[in-house]
Amino acid sequence: MVPGQGLYSPGQPKDDGRFAASTKQVNQFFRRFNAEESVDGSKRFYEGDPLFRDRQLRSQFLSILFDNQTSSVSNDLKSEFAKEVLAQGLPQYLNFHKEGWFSEVNAIFNYKGKQENVTLFLKLQPEGLGYEWVIDKVNFAPFKDIFNKPEGNDKGFLHPLSHELGFMNLRRAFQDSNTPEAYTAKEYEPDYLTIFLYEMKKGSLKFETIKNVKFHFFQINNWYFELNQFNRPGNNTGWLISNLVRLKPGDKNAILKYIYDQK
Repeated sequence: MVPGQGLYSPGQPKDDGRFAASTKQVNQFFRRFNAEESVDGSKRFYEGDPLFRDRQLRSQFLSILFDNQTSSVSNDLKSEFAKEVLAQGLPQYLNFHKEGWFSEVNAIFNYKGKQENVTLFLKLQPEGLGYEWVIDKVNFAPFKDIFNKPEGNDKGFLHPLSHELGFMNLRRAFQDSNTPEAYTAKEYEPDYLTIFLYEMKKGSLKFETIKNVKFHFFQINNWYFELNQFNRPGNNTGWLISNLVRLKPGDKNAILKYIYDQK
C-alpha cells in the first residue's frame, strides 16, 4: 500500500463523499485514473495546475474506480496495482490516444432470418486531425467451424511433383473436396471480418441492436484490467474496473487469445 493513500481500508475512502459519485463516462474514467479533474468533476485540471495528476488525489480516485460489489479482485492485488501506478518518480498514466486499449461490443444481428450474437472489437486510429473508432476484429459463431482444417489421414495433399502435371490435381481441392482449406498453407488464418462484411453487403446480415460494451486495457506495464459499466443503486456505479491481472511473460498473448475466442 502506498503510504498515506488510505486505499482499501474497511469502509469508504476517507473523503467527504464526493469521491463516491458515479464515473459516468469512459473519458471521465481516464481523467479520474490520472487525476485530471476535481473531486466532484466540476473542474478539469491541465498541466501547470498544482492538482494536475496529484499523487494523493490519484490514490483517492483509484479507490473508487473498482467494482467493489461483485468483482473477485482481492484488496491485496488492488494495492499492488495502485503502488505501481503511483510509484514515486515513475508513475503510470492512461492515454486515450495511445495503443494498448480497445473496446469489445456485444451486438445482435439478424443472420438469414435468425437473431445471432456478434462480438465486435474496435480500436482507435488517427483520422485527419483527430481519431476515429474502427472495427478491427469480429467473433461470430456461425463462421467458427467453416474453416476447420481436417487433420491426419483426412488432410488434403498435393504431391510435390504436382507442378509437372500442370497442377491438374487441384481438382481434388476445388471439385472433389468440401474442405478446400485443407490445401492451404499451415499459417493460413481465415479473415472472419471480411466474411462478415461480405455477408452484410449481400444482405444476409442485418444489424439490430447493441447489448453490451466493455473495454480491455494493457497500457499499465505488466498489468491487464477490464472496464465495465455498472448501473445499480449506491455509489459504486458507472465505469469500473471489474477484472485485474498481473501479467507474467506470455500472459498478454494468452489473454488476447481468450478475449478474441481463438482456438
